[in-house]
Amino acid sequence: MIFILKQKALPHKGGSYIYGINLNKIESLCNNGLKNLKSFLISAFDNCPNNLFNSGPRSSQLKIKLNNLNLTEIKNHEISLLTKESLNKYNNFFRTPHSKVQMFMLENDKNTIAMEVPLWLYPNELNDYEKIFNSKEALTGHIDLLKVDDNLVWIWDFKPKAHEEEFASTQVYFYALMLSRRTNIPLEKIRCGYFDEFNTYVFKPEEKFIKEISDSKDLFDFV
Repeated sequence: MIFILKQKALPHKGGSYIYGINLNKIESLCNNGLKNLKSFLISAFDNCPNNLFNSGPRSSQLKIKLNNLNLTEIKNHEISLLTKESLNKYNNFFRTPHSKVQMFMLENDKNTIAMEVPLWLYPNELNDYEKIFNSKEALTGHIDLLKVDDNLVWIWDFKPKAHEEEFASTQVYFYALMLSRRTNIPLEKIRCGYFDEFNTYVFKPEEKFIKEISDSKDLFDFV
């Protein structure tokens, strides 16, 4: 099968983000209750509010640990094995480890439907937004890899030296929250994870984390 890929460079702060989707896999994996996801991914090419991404808080810069997360470490997870393969096979085709992993997954992994997915959250879409983020500007971010597996939406972030990460779960959690708001897909149908070629960490995002964050004495800082 020849996969139909669609890509676009998004001029966001920090560089040009290459947003890409695999149309074949979207068609086959997003038809059972995930049509809103399909619509969002396609519309983001022309309707992404790029101006929001040039200031304000960014999910990748949030520095707080989530309590009661139930983070699970999985050895020899499929995504880590595929990452190892991608870094080897695509070594001469792409410049950065991220681009090697992302393009390999988008082209070869049966469940990966998109990469560098742009996301945003407006202040009126979350209670205590200004208290949490100390900002009136929108929260933004980009999902490294988006997968659909067994009718669940999986948000994945590639983190070299994943075992040393302190705040990756917070970053990915807010990706899940933003995706839920953009697509109306409930968090119950979303799963989160981060990984490298050796280690994989997964958890289930829940709305209750927002209240825990809001009640925390810690405040988010962003650059």
